[in-house]
Amino acid sequence: MAFLRSQSLSAVAVLLLLLIHGAHSFYLPGVAPQDFQKGDQLQVKVNKLTSTKTQLPYTYYSLPYCRPEKIQDSAENLGEVLRGDRIENSLYVFKMREPQMCNVVCKLKLDAKTAKEFKEKINDEYRVNMILDNLPLVVPIKRTDQEDSYFYQLGYHVGLKGLYSGVKEEKFFIHNHLAFTVKFHKDAVTESARIVGFEVKPFSIKHEYDGKWDEKIRLTTCDPHAKHTVVNSNTPQEVEENKEIIFTYDVDFQESEVKWASRWDAYLLMNDDQIHWFSIVNSLMIVLFLSGMVAMIMLRTLYRDISKYNELETQEEAQEETGWKLVHGDVFRPPNNSDLLCVYVGTGVQFFGMILVTMIFAVLGFLSPSNRGGLMTAMLLLWVFMGIFAGYASTRLYKMFKGTEWKKMALRTAVVFPGIVSAVFSVLNTLIWGEKSSGAVPFGTMFALIFLWFGISVPLVFVGSYVGFKKPAIENPVKTNKIPRQIPEQAWYMNPVFSVLIGGILPFGAVFIELFFILTSIWLNQFYYIFGFLFLVFIILIITCAEITIVLCYFQLCSEDYLWWWRSYLTSGSSALYLFLYATFYFFTKLEITKLVSAILYFGYMLIASYAFFVVTGTIGFYACFWFTRLIYSSVKID
Repeated sequence: MAFLRSQSLSAVAVLLLLLIHGAHSFYLPGVAPQDFQKGDQLQVKVNKLTSTKTQLPYTYYSLPYCRPEKIQDSAENLGEVLRGDRIENSLYVFKMREPQMCNVVCKLKLDAKTAKEFKEKINDEYRVNMILDNLPLVVPIKRTDQEDSYFYQLGYHVGLKGLYSGVKEEKFFIHNHLAFTVKFHKDAVTESARIVGFEVKPFSIKHEYDGKWDEKIRLTTCDPHAKHTVVNSNTPQEVEENKEIIFTYDVDFQESEVKWASRWDAYLLMNDDQIHWFSIVNSLMIVLFLSGMVAMIMLRTLYRDISKYNELETQEEAQEETGWKLVHGDVFRPPNNSDLLCVYVGTGVQFFGMILVTMIFAVLGFLSPSNRGGLMTAMLLLWVFMGIFAGYASTRLYKMFKGTEWKKMALRTAVVFPGIVSAVFSVLNTLIWGEKSSGAVPFGTMFALIFLWFGISVPLVFVGSYVGFKKPAIENPVKTNKIPRQIPEQAWYMNPVFSVLIGGILPFGAVFIELFFILTSIWLNQFYYIFGFLFLVFIILIITCAEITIVLCYFQLCSEDYLWWWRSYLTSGSSALYLFLYATFYFFTKLEITKLVSAILYFGYMLIASYAFFVVTGTIGFYACFWFTRLIYSSVKID
């Protein structure tokens, strides 16, 4: 009863937490469409500054941009906070379908500190991110290989650096004039409109004006009465101490045939997908072909073995046993460090359940990119609730190994993996905090994560462990001898290290092409949206991990080596090593990270990802081999 009370209290607590962090984005495929009438006020919100060179996000107002009288933070869910999103109001305010030209936002005089801050962000290629009606701001860039075709860059650069007017020294220039384009789809009946696009073209303009500066000042460098952006100055705005910078913007409204339901299509089709799709299909076909051949060989060989062994028993031939049947008295002997194996198997079940349910939600459209932070929020919550399956799986295996202290097993299952990840994450978060980045997790969010762990996940692991321990122990199909059999000397290719390393190649081969696009979306600030293909790749990964582990396990037993428990876990789990090596290759070939802190962050997060991949793939391989050994030893007659 105590467990049930704890579970119900935890359920209430998580509901409160969801309300606090705005977890409505987890349930809805997107925000509800909003209809605007002509003249309605449109508030542009500013988000974080991002850079693919540093991977450290900063708040918009960490730079001395024009500020409203009161900065208001928008409500964000747990995933948004962990991503470093900081959505705030701004001075950029439009009126629906009313173009405005040469609007002055504010005037700023740079001192030594502010000039240095702008230069640093420009040098690190930071981009400014803005949001209008939940649509991110993009810069349309014309493709060089296709006519009348554009791809979109998320956010505009703070500025640029280069040579100007024959000066040999590189100068820094700021983008202080923004030409916005708001695309809308108009309803022919109600005359209301919905926003379907938000674009910008940034300019660096050294603005000039006559007379004294006041609220009604008119600039001589741009025409407020023009229908389109007209700049009367070819001089860019330099970033130097004591320089005056005037921030301005235009806004133009364009009617579009794109409907509100399809407005994200342009954002998601940022890259040429032909190579993407062809590579994935090619990879899947190769893996499926190899898996089919492996399955066919295994089934034929096993059928012949079982038939031979049973025929020998019926004919009562006094012949010495050979192959995998010979080790039937030792094959189910508990392994060394069996408690740790139980912990990792339980954690793998927890991860597997989280990934499977997350992908189902993503395929159904509940976790589309329009839900900022929705994917991460869903994964965290599902990880927490899958704790009940982790406890059940680890304790069931623990009881089969004749374990009796199920509470200790439950505690280890609930603490070991999250504890290691939390330790690495805390070090990385401290580094981010030292850089004063918005990517650092705030104290309140850290408290929420700890509450999710100890307040919900740990009790659920105990509930699962309690239920699992109450179940009858799993019975082995054959009895285990009291004295362990000596393992004969093995061939070089059956060496555990060699066998394990070979076993991880095929599972990694099933995912490495998709991994490229996942890494690109994470580290190069692009959207990932092909969850259908990702789900197929995940299914292929499961099949590949299972089959390669079964094949190598079979060869191991045939060579009379019965220590298969840990090796079955490590065989498919070794694919995580190849994943980390590929991440290292990706770092040096695709990224332009130069700062030490940013490099540490990259390798720290990829280490966590590889560790999680090891746990998932290892558990898949273990259960495949566990099922396989029980199947074959229950199929032969043993006295």
